[in-house]
Amino acid sequence: MTSISADIIPFAKTMGVEVIEATTERVVAKLVVRPDLCTTGGTLHGGAVMALADSVGAIGAFLTLPSGARGTTTIESKTNFLGAAKVGTTVTAEATPAHAGRTTSVWQTKITSEDGKTVALVTQTQLVLR
Repeated sequence: MTSISADIIPFAKTMGVEVIEATTERVVAKLVVRPDLCTTGGTLHGGAVMALADSVGAIGAFLTLPSGARGTTTIESKTNFLGAAKVGTTVTAEATPAHAGRTTSVWQTKITSEDGKTVALVTQTQLVLR
């Protein structure tokens, strides 16, 4: 397992993303649902859900960069919102690679609430920068 933190992505650090595990096969992170990350009714904002997924997918894409590459950037992201996460709870994001190639990588992220219910499923494509 690679030792990596959300500090490499300043916005993820601002959100409070805590990376638990980061390998080429899986990235797991947690996020405490704070009031400033919520929408009306004290539920996690969809933008925060998407930013969490984008961050863990980007970490995974970075870890699978081919030789000579300098980084990645998200070129596509699709989110299915399936549930809610209430303020004061913690969500977990688990990203796994669907494809890690020479020019792109595709990561699928499942975000779950403390009770194990799915909050969102996200698929993103990362372009390899040379």
